[in-house]
Amino acid sequence: MMKTFPFTASDKTTVSKEKILTGDRATGQLHLGHYIGSLQQRVHLQEKHDQTILVADMQGLTDNGNNPQKVSSNILNVVADYLAVGIDPMKTTICLQSALPALAELTMFYSNIVSIARLERNPTVKNEIQNKAFGRSIPAGFLTYPISQAADITAFRATLIPVGDDQLPMLEQSNEIVRKMNNIAKENILVECKPLLSRVPRLPSTDGKNKMSKSMGNTILLDSTPKIISKAVKSMYTDPNHLNIEDPGQVEGNVVFTYLDAFHSDQNYVEQLKQQYRDGGLGDGTTKKILEECLQDLLEPIRSRRTDYMSDKAQLIEIIKEGTLKAREETEQVVSDVKSAFGLAIF
Repeated sequence: MMKTFPFTASDKTTVSKEKILTGDRATGQLHLGHYIGSLQQRVHLQEKHDQTILVADMQGLTDNGNNPQKVSSNILNVVADYLAVGIDPMKTTICLQSALPALAELTMFYSNIVSIARLERNPTVKNEIQNKAFGRSIPAGFLTYPISQAADITAFRATLIPVGDDQLPMLEQSNEIVRKMNNIAKENILVECKPLLSRVPRLPSTDGKNKMSKSMGNTILLDSTPKIISKAVKSMYTDPNHLNIEDPGQVEGNVVFTYLDAFHSDQNYVEQLKQQYRDGGLGDGTTKKILEECLQDLLEPIRSRRTDYMSDKAQLIEIIKEGTLKAREETEQVVSDVKSAFGLAIF
């Protein structure tokens, strides 16, 4: 029988818990990179922290403005992924970015104190612009992404943000905005945040060359079938100079061992495999078989739960609706404080 979550916003207490904000762009289903980089961590964090997860559909539109269907069709996919890995909406608030008007209001406030030059200097934005080959045809929403992210963080008064190391410049700019706003208001209306890095900040793609992308076929989705998992592992990049089993092999840069480090439950065993591989006598076929068994065991229950959740989309909608209603109250209070500090709350 499928698990249900009969909860209301008042069921979740936040007393003396540090506030965490995290989330994902709704541009596709989540994969192993998301799992090891953030999802697994969120499951643990929800036990001792006041955690909010933002389904970032508006930010998903910053580079998909001409294809909104790509975003809208994936909102419930992302929510189902959350539930399937163990995120509990009775412990974690799951909300929808586009349904929180306060985020757009704060983005407009912050846009007036951040220059175009400062946005273009942001290393994360600069790298993404290059990767997407925008040239000078950069969508304005994409360029102002750091401002939108600062609005998300400050709207929840989040103090701890789980991120990969590539997102650190975004948090730096968010805190810069906080300081500017507080200086203008001459009071601390907003709070700064600090990063929480995961154990595996960035998981390489299965080909070891490109960023994970479903369109490139170099990732493993959380609902991948056993056949797809097997095919992905068999195609993984290893040491191209390790031609024979008896040859010494290189572990560094070997995607199979990177994934074993990330996902295998017995790290002492993994270290033994590494040494045997370096010395010679361990073939790529054997290491891939060990990894495949590990990933099959990990993903089978996630895939099964995800199938159950996707069979009842009304339940998924209710979960994100309830979380969004709670988040709306929280974020609107922050906008009210900003307006009052700026002398704009005249009625």
